[in-house]
Amino acid sequence: MKRLRLPSWMPIDPYILLLLGTVGLAALLPARGAAAEVASGASTAAIAFLFFLYGARLSTREALDGLKHWRLHVTVLACTFVVFPLLGLAARGLEPVFLSHSLYTGLLFLTLVPSTIQSSIAFTSMARGNVPAAICAGSFSSLAGIVITPLLAASLLGGSVGGFSADAVWKIVLQLLVPFVAGQLARRWIGGFVTRHKRILGLVDRASILLVVYVAFSEGMVRGIWSQVSPLRLSGLLVVEAVLLAVMLTLTWYGAKLLRFGRADRIAIQFAGSKKSLASGLPMASVLFGAEASLAVLPLMLFHQMQLMVCAVIAKRRSHDPEEADVTERRDEGTRTAVGTGTHPV
Repeated sequence: MKRLRLPSWMPIDPYILLLLGTVGLAALLPARGAAAEVASGASTAAIAFLFFLYGARLSTREALDGLKHWRLHVTVLACTFVVFPLLGLAARGLEPVFLSHSLYTGLLFLTLVPSTIQSSIAFTSMARGNVPAAICAGSFSSLAGIVITPLLAASLLGGSVGGFSADAVWKIVLQLLVPFVAGQLARRWIGGFVTRHKRILGLVDRASILLVVYVAFSEGMVRGIWSQVSPLRLSGLLVVEAVLLAVMLTLTWYGAKLLRFGRADRIAIQFAGSKKSLASGLPMASVLFGAEASLAVLPLMLFHQMQLMVCAVIAKRRSHDPEEADVTERRDEGTRTAVGTGTHPV
């Protein structure tokens, strides 16, 4: 007998079910106390290990090519810190009929935080996009967000800003840049092994995202933020965020096409330019909102889960796209090749 399979047109795959199962596990059995510390440490270690593997897999030339791709990085930064905040300001008209003041404040705050790094890279790799550029774009966004997000929040939310510090920069360096550089240095010894075991890297990509989802959702359950919002307001917030995500996914994909980026770069722009980082947003919210931080980050937490699930579907579909000859990219960049188009589908 043939195994029953879902129709190819249905946007559901086993990984989505794993994401939903992870959310359900966190809702029923959230990590608390010492267990939360262990889970958070494991999440940090998984992210560091993921970047180590990326460093070991990518050649130094590919990494430098990704770093030099300034048009892509400017596009991602513009999406993250210009287009997103403008959409957040436009949503002010939904208050107070559709969104309460506190939920709108949280919605506006989520549009100000930097992009994700690990999930953007994982989805870019899954979709066979420009992984080196995604690494650089996500890292630049996180570093810039340390300064830009508090300044934007102070300007648009009216709160005092004192949240960017050397500790935040050091945390990014330790979790992302140091493992990546270590992987680059170790590439001469383990690069061949890593390249031959691409499927294992795909498992690490996906497992790291599941772990981040569990830790983030557990923290929300422990803080009890879900009980502070009525079901009607929560439904309204979900609708607004779904529209916001759909608009950004559409703008980043077709906008990048209008800017004459090739397929691999469009994938990196779409996944890096449409996401918001819960890991960066939570500590910033604790400084900006104090005791109200748990409710203020509710929109960010919901958006974080939504973007992971939706982007997992998109990445899965993109991985089956036929290869394109990135003619416009080669013509615009001259000798620069379309970095990352040869990355493996996971």
